[in-house]
Amino acid sequence: MTRTIRGLLGLLGFLLLWEAFSRSGLVDPQYFPPPSVVLARFVELLGDSSFLLDLIASVLAWAIALGISIAIAVPAGLLLGSVRGIRVATRAIIEFLRPIPSVALIPLAIVLVGSGPETKIALAVYAAVWPILFNTIYALDEVDPVMVDTARSFGFGRTRTMFTVLLPNAAPFVLTGIRMSASVALILVVSTEFLAGGGSGLGSFVLDASTGAGRMDLVLAGTIVAGIVGYLINELLETVHKRGLAWSAVDREAV
Repeated sequence: MTRTIRGLLGLLGFLLLWEAFSRSGLVDPQYFPPPSVVLARFVELLGDSSFLLDLIASVLAWAIALGISIAIAVPAGLLLGSVRGIRVATRAIIEFLRPIPSVALIPLAIVLVGSGPETKIALAVYAAVWPILFNTIYALDEVDPVMVDTARSFGFGRTRTMFTVLLPNAAPFVLTGIRMSASVALILVVSTEFLAGGGSGLGSFVLDASTGAGRMDLVLAGTIVAGIVGYLINELLETVHKRGLAWSAVDREAV
């Protein structure tokens, strides 16, 4: 409770400083509107059906991208983490692809998949796969070999050992990777909407508001919505982590 109160006090202090600075005359309020104006626009946007459709479009694209990323990265991470030969063979290509910024691939993605929702989903998948993949690989490295040897001594095959020993022990690390990827995927979805233009979504809304009449109040209000969505997603995944994996040794050690 104390943590929540401190967070609210910090937010209130930030808003007061923002309000004072915006109304001080040091900057043009048209380009840096005070929070009282921005929050008013924020409330108005929540009742705007067109904006809500943009919000739904971004959240839906994020959910699809994150789901695809999990479906790709978790099995791939389990394979690379448990079969050393494949991990060594693919290390060079993985280390080459991983540092490439997803935003830099927007022109290529538009050429390959078009300018529709597929573009932002594809780029978000590309960016979100890596945290889950590497967390899964590293999680298998941390599994106690004695546990694996014990399972094999009881006659467990490779598949059964994977699902009864390796995967449960890797689950906390995998979920941490999913939390990281959830933020990355949301950033890529909104960024692609903003940079590629067209279609619908929070990024497209911010782009239209900034290039049309230069409505910075709408730009900041849309940005606040994106921040709140990201915060809620992270809180949801953190709650799932704490409650669903409270039994894990990793969580007990962290506590």
